[in-house]
Amino acid sequence: MTDSPTKKQTQTQSHAQPRSQQNEQQSDRLHRYVFNELDCRGELVQINQSLNQIFENHQYPQPVKRLLAELMVATALLTATLKFEGDISVQLQGDGPVSYAVINGNNKLELRGLAKLQGEIVNEDLHSLIGHGHMVITITPDKGERYQGIVQLEGDNLAQCIEAYFKQSEQLETKLWMACELSPENNKAAALFLQILPANTTRSEEDFQHLTALSGTVKDEELLHLDANTLLTRLYHQENPTIYPSQAVSFKCGCSREKTEAALASMVKSELLEQVESQGVINVDCQFCQSRFAFDMAAIKKLPG
Repeated sequence: MTDSPTKKQTQTQSHAQPRSQQNEQQSDRLHRYVFNELDCRGELVQINQSLNQIFENHQYPQPVKRLLAELMVATALLTATLKFEGDISVQLQGDGPVSYAVINGNNKLELRGLAKLQGEIVNEDLHSLIGHGHMVITITPDKGERYQGIVQLEGDNLAQCIEAYFKQSEQLETKLWMACELSPENNKAAALFLQILPANTTRSEEDFQHLTALSGTVKDEELLHLDANTLLTRLYHQENPTIYPSQAVSFKCGCSREKTEAALASMVKSELLEQVESQGVINVDCQFCQSRFAFDMAAIKKLPG
């Protein structure tokens, strides 16, 4: 499932652009690049507006906002790394005060997310929030079979859990760096991703360690506030990676009155009629964006069945 271009492929792909031609906006974009001579690839994602939209109409505590921000950039990286066209869901499930956190999206990097709380938030580390739990990555391609990977939350943070996922499912060494900046007015998150290509050579391991050392010098402030061209030049000015055109990351809920009607139509109509008769209206709220769809008696009677 992993998209692993060879050196020859990367050097000849016509859509690749030299670093000097990369001049795209920093906010809400994902950048992919390949180190042609080092059997490694990387990604950089920076989000702002889409993250604010996920938080809109929700009153999440600060630690939960940070968890969802990290989960959002991790999902964007996974979506760009795993080769598929379709939908992706990255879930955290556990017995802690955050029983469930999820980011849903697709290969177009259209994302939405939410968290469900069941207890008081005391500490903000991953295990204090989720408790004993696991991460579930589900990929539903437009064509082909559905794939699901499950890993226990054994790392100290979400980045280590993602690294463990690739080690377990793809047998690929992976490193991930994340940063968040949260406030009531504005929220930002970013992540840097590095992965060895499946060349299975000693040289690849050495190259990966070299790039890991360079990448590890990145500061949170740089991840969050430098444009991609400046940041990648600072980190890898001698390695000169091939950088591909960036991809926009956006919030898209996908809920609609039509989809809600279809869901209601699958229910027992007589029970819906009884409910609307007693309440006057049936309100259906979207858990992701908090949009409300109201159905009165006339709307329920129009449903098939």
